[in-house]
Amino acid sequence: MKNMASDRRELARLGITHILNCAQSKWCGGAEHYAGMNITYHGIEAHDSPTFDMSVNFYPAAEFIHKALSSGGKVLVHCTVGVSRSATLVLAYLMIRQNLTLVEAIKTVKDHRGVIPNRGFLRQLNGLDSILRESRKTAPQS
Repeated sequence: MKNMASDRRELARLGITHILNCAQSKWCGGAEHYAGMNITYHGIEAHDSPTFDMSVNFYPAAEFIHKALSSGGKVLVHCTVGVSRSATLVLAYLMIRQNLTLVEAIKTVKDHRGVIPNRGFLRQLNGLDSILRESRKTAPQS
């Protein structure tokens, strides 16, 4: 499979306005790759390892995706293979901004793409799920 994130012509054709790269590194092109394309770029150096703390990226990534979508943009969220790091941050977005439970979020994403967060990321998402469920119980109902 061709690397969509580096195909400038395809990104333009799809109308991508924002890119969230969940596997940024000094070897992999960052914002400079999209120069002149009117693309807002956000890179996260995340490792696909069960011991990596991905939870520190949950809220910043959710805000980036939310701002992009609420301004009418289209977001490409990617990593290396596309099923663990990027899927984890899309799940976090759905949980934080769309009020889905972890199970609902996984079902939603599975309808559109592969989703196989590593066991550490799943554990962190489960923790987020618990925190969000608890905060929804104590939040005043409008």
